[in-house]
Amino acid sequence: MTDLAALTSPEAAQLADEGALLAVPVASTEQHGPHLPLSTDTDLAVALCARLAEDRPGVVVAPPLAYGSSGEHEGFAGTISIGQEAVELVLVELCRSATLTFPRVLLVSTHGGNTGAVRRAEERLRGESRDVYAWLPRWDGDAHAGRTETSLQLTLAPQSVRVNRARAGNTTPIAELMPALRSSAVKAVSPNGVLGDPAGASAEEGEAVFAVLLADLLARVRTWCGD
Repeated sequence: MTDLAALTSPEAAQLADEGALLAVPVASTEQHGPHLPLSTDTDLAVALCARLAEDRPGVVVAPPLAYGSSGEHEGFAGTISIGQEAVELVLVELCRSATLTFPRVLLVSTHGGNTGAVRRAEERLRGESRDVYAWLPRWDGDAHAGRTETSLQLTLAPQSVRVNRARAGNTTPIAELMPALRSSAVKAVSPNGVLGDPAGASAEEGEAVFAVLLADLLARVRTWCGD
């Protein structure tokens, strides 16, 4: 993987001249129940960008933006939220600056709470004729810190999962929970912060989910780049 932070300025310039795209992991620092680390979303974004760089030549990976819009997780210790407006502004200014060097910038956003801000930033930047593309993952399964995210974390950083602390949270389908989530926050519907049930999570399942996400990311980047 080519890590932007490890390059010198002339090295970055050379890669950009050769047409490299900059991949930016965009995520959060927020609660993921009693058993997953605050870095869960960021770990996924970083891993996807790293694998993209391994599988596709000419990708440079930027340091992650590890703070996002996580107000829905307020009340849980360790959650740090900068809000929708700040995320949008940071991404706009980041990409305005990055496109002075790199012809293309890819935003890999793995925190659902960032979705609106990421899409608005993408629209603003493309309106300025900047070649910026935002990719967000989709999967079937638990909404937050349940079986799906626990399986992914068991694949990406198994040492960070406190398996003995894993407990089910609110298992009501997310569509039914959305009115309550919009009017209050996660803690109002799930005291332990989990939306789903981590029971049955496994590294093998995480590998399968990750493979699907990576395949979609690769396919969409190929389409964007006109390969």
